[in-house]
Amino acid sequence: MYKISLSSKEIPKKWYNINADLPSPLPEYKDSEEGGNLENLPKIFSKGVLEQEMSTERWIDIPKEIRNVYKMIGRPSPLFRAKRLEEHLDTPAKIFYKREDYSPTGSHKLNTAIAQAYYAKKDGVNRLTTETGAGQWGTALSLACSMLDMDCTVYMVKVSFNQKPFRKTIMELYGGEVIPSPSPNTEFGRKILSENPEHPGSLGIAISEAMEEALNDQKVYYALGSVLNHVLLHQTIIGLETKKQLEKADETPDVIVGCVGGGSNFGGAVFPFIKDQIDGKIDCKFIAAEPQSCPTLTKGKYCYDYGDTAGMTPLMKMYTLGHNFIPPSVHAGGLRYHGMAPQVALMVKEGLVEGRTVTQKEVFESGITFAKAEGVVPAPETCHAIKVGIDEAKECKKTGKEKNIIINFSGHGMLDLKGYDDYLNGKLPENSK
Repeated sequence: MYKISLSSKEIPKKWYNINADLPSPLPEYKDSEEGGNLENLPKIFSKGVLEQEMSTERWIDIPKEIRNVYKMIGRPSPLFRAKRLEEHLDTPAKIFYKREDYSPTGSHKLNTAIAQAYYAKKDGVNRLTTETGAGQWGTALSLACSMLDMDCTVYMVKVSFNQKPFRKTIMELYGGEVIPSPSPNTEFGRKILSENPEHPGSLGIAISEAMEEALNDQKVYYALGSVLNHVLLHQTIIGLETKKQLEKADETPDVIVGCVGGGSNFGGAVFPFIKDQIDGKIDCKFIAAEPQSCPTLTKGKYCYDYGDTAGMTPLMKMYTLGHNFIPPSVHAGGLRYHGMAPQVALMVKEGLVEGRTVTQKEVFESGITFAKAEGVVPAPETCHAIKVGIDEAKECKKTGKEKNIIINFSGHGMLDLKGYDDYLNGKLPENSK
């Protein structure tokens, strides 16, 4: 069986909320003396997502309107068996990959973009602001806003804005306004540019700029592409579908791998399985793959920090490299984030999830190996998970164990060809980890 599909009638009707089943209490968000406080949240988020953010209910209903749009964008997405990759690696492992690149925007990000736009529209808001790194989240929110007749402003990290010009084109095609960050449009952007006019930008800075706009305009909400619970909650549609597909194939997971920047696609893929792990129903290893150049889980401190650079968010306890950390300008722009979703961080702290780093060279080597074997070009972010999945399959070859390895294929790389071209032509910077 190469492709395991679900019918549109089998699309999950509820999101799964990990807050109901955490192995230990999640540290509460805190106000700070510098300005980031909980009072900001109702000013920038819709009532719907705020309720979900703080909820401890295990199951949250997916409104029928959102499920209908999910069907329009291709959900449920298929689960593929990577038979040719298995043969290439000569491994006894079975490798599966969940095709989140099937969405119109090419990644998992639409799963939450649609939901956040829907709840904002219900509150009567007509414009959303956001940040984006590689551009996949900005693309998804631009399309979601277009589908719901809303305006969208995207602050795109400047290095990615320059590396990936066609992402800007697609966002604008969907009606989004795209601004390279740091920008002269906001007070914080002007401050950063006054200190360094050539600043490459970061997700933390772009978040600050988008939040500043929302805080200064009552008719504007802010939408977040990762990190917070309501975002990961919406993404559990991935893991819930994967569970049904593995059941159809009469398989259970031994290893599940996803890439991590802020944690949304990883959390969405693994959270529905972690409950089974805690209950002793499965024996599975969960691996979060991150860039060696931005090693939040493997080198960061577990402490309270801001989600943005300016310190506008409440303090959250998470693994962090420090909100002033500026990652190197690697091609995996979607993973250049200083912090980690508090729920994912807690899972690492409790030993339920393992963090593992990947170098930029390994990213593109793995992407090319996968593309040659399976015919699909992965995004650089996704290649982190593929590299770790390949490593696990090679380990199975050494031990002779027949494990089921599931990779969350978070997005395609058809708009990331500059990175592949640099690698193929020996132009990838030697010092890019």
